Amino acid sequence: MLLALICLLIPMCFQAIPANAQPDLGMSYIRDSDLNLSEADPRDAAVGLIGLLMTFLGIIAVIIILYGGFVWLTAAGNEERVSKAKKIIVAAIIGLIVILASFLIISFVEREITEALDNAAT
Repeated sequence: MLLALICLLIPMCFQAIPANAQPDLGMSYIRDSDLNLSEADPRDAAVGLIGLLMTFLGIIAVIIILYGGFVWLTAAGNEERVSKAKKIIVAAIIGLIVILASFLIISFVEREITEALDNAAT
């Protein structure tokens, strides 16, 4: 019992103290170097790349849905092929939902991080 109490109380003694420094993230080192870089924020480039990737995945999901519809149209009444087409379409719709949800989560996290860094810099 005493050991459990000690294990619970010791981490309280070692809590992190928040720093009041502005987050530099190494940007001043890059600006002071002789590299010819653009003035664009790397976070914006990362968000643009993620958006491009999500768009590509969304297009692939729509193509898979169209493929499932094509399989269904060419089934000619064959129940096995109709069942296969339904499975393809359901799987593609679930994939599209996952892609959209992940894009929303990424957008939310990026917006919150940007706001936190902007508030910390001021």
